[in-house]
Amino acid sequence: MWIAPIACLALAGPAPAAAGLFSSTGEVIAILAGELFTGTAEGHLSGAGTLAIHSQKNPGLTCSGQFTSSAEKGGAGKLRCTDGSTATFKFQRLTVYKGYGTGGFSRGPMSFTYGIPSEEAAPYLKVPSGKRLAYNGAKLELVSL
Repeated sequence: MWIAPIACLALAGPAPAAAGLFSSTGEVIAILAGELFTGTAEGHLSGAGTLAIHSQKNPGLTCSGQFTSSAEKGGAGKLRCTDGSTATFKFQRLTVYKGYGTGGFSRGPMSFTYGIPSEEAAPYLKVPSGKRLAYNGAKLELVSL
């Protein structure tokens, strides 16, 4: 009977930034080839999901992709950007809603977090030497030390 699983989901409370009954959306912070990108990832109960990020330096440069994940194996995915660059990546879950990963970007290395607030993300990111993450007004940026 479907009542028990639905009741358990209802008791679990709302998912962060709920994207649908069986999905959740979270913030993504990524460093691709030394450049900061931000955006969102939407994960589904099945373990599949999508992500969309954009460059903070050049907002016209966007990237989107897909991933799959499992609690036992972590996850993996691919990303394609509007300038033709691509990436493949792997990630580890910290919780169902939070994690971090690395990958190979066609222009250099990639590191990222999802669901982790910016003030906690730096240890998981490969921030370029001499830079740090900071809010400059209302948006996150890489700023000189």
